[in-house]
Amino acid sequence: MKTHDNKPLPDDIESLKKMVLKLQSENQGLQQKLRHVMEQWQLSLQKRFAASTEGLPGQGSLFNELEASLEPEADEVAADETITYTRKKTRRPSIDASLPREDVLHDISDEDKVCDCCGHDLHRMGEETSEELEFIPATIKVLRHVRPKYSCRACEKHGTETTIKIAPVPLSILPKSIASPSLLAQIISAKFQFGLPLYRQEALFKQFGIELNRQTMSRWLLKVSDKLRPLYQRMHEILLEQPTLWADETTVNVLDVDKSKCYMWVYGCGTDKPKPDRSPNIVLYDYQDGRGSSHPVHFLQGYQGPLQVDGYQGYEKTDAQLAGCRAQSLAVLKVTRRCTSKCHTLQYG
Repeated sequence: MKTHDNKPLPDDIESLKKMVLKLQSENQGLQQKLRHVMEQWQLSLQKRFAASTEGLPGQGSLFNELEASLEPEADEVAADETITYTRKKTRRPSIDASLPREDVLHDISDEDKVCDCCGHDLHRMGEETSEELEFIPATIKVLRHVRPKYSCRACEKHGTETTIKIAPVPLSILPKSIASPSLLAQIISAKFQFGLPLYRQEALFKQFGIELNRQTMSRWLLKVSDKLRPLYQRMHEILLEQPTLWADETTVNVLDVDKSKCYMWVYGCGTDKPKPDRSPNIVLYDYQDGRGSSHPVHFLQGYQGPLQVDGYQGYEKTDAQLAGCRAQSLAVLKVTRRCTSKCHTLQYG
């Protein structure tokens, strides 16, 4: 057997040990180069594909959305340059079949239901239908909780003490406030799901004749978050029981915080279209004031299954089995093959 430079392998054990130690040293150097190449590759992907600032969807194109939607696609431009092309048809809006339907009949008058030729009555041979989507704005109403009070007239006249009976105050997530569960759900979903700031919600409520300032809504959200903490902890327990998880982190700007960068860590499982026999869709956010590896280690404590993440080394200290996306895995495989080819040659000749 020969080495990569066609030199015969030595027969004595000491020489072979020296060669193995040399190969191990070279292998460590190649591994360092591999990590450096991967870091450079990650940076190039970040510069090429990542957004310059992370914000809510649509913030950068708020006022030119109509014009951008009407711009031709790349295949249409290419077809237009060849003179002969078929324009792509605009897809018709989809209406869920489960939505309630209300028939509006547009019939001709009884006088017109007579044949113009012979005068006989016309019969209904069929119909044509078309659908129009009607949007009914949200309605707001005030629920007045009325609790009748009862007392004894005889005790009122002759007794020294009068007992008054009244139904107990109904349970409320925020006692002594006007916030109902439906109102809180609307504020939360509008802010965190659709990115509508509280000051804009304040303006919307004002249109309905409700003076609800953003400071009040902010206090409500803080109190509700404390109330929902047991639910969050239960979802955290269920999340760690799933066979596969994914995680990521991103910077967030926080007012009145000395830290230059705060991070929102996100952990999740499930698919876009969950099924009863599959894992549930769970997404949990974990706000931290840094990007240290201690945060995912603490959050994922006890989880040892596959964890799909990016190339950040902070996840390597967890007990999970790290896995990348398909595109990242293929790129890593190509780089690994190139960087380890020399090592294989030295070992096997």
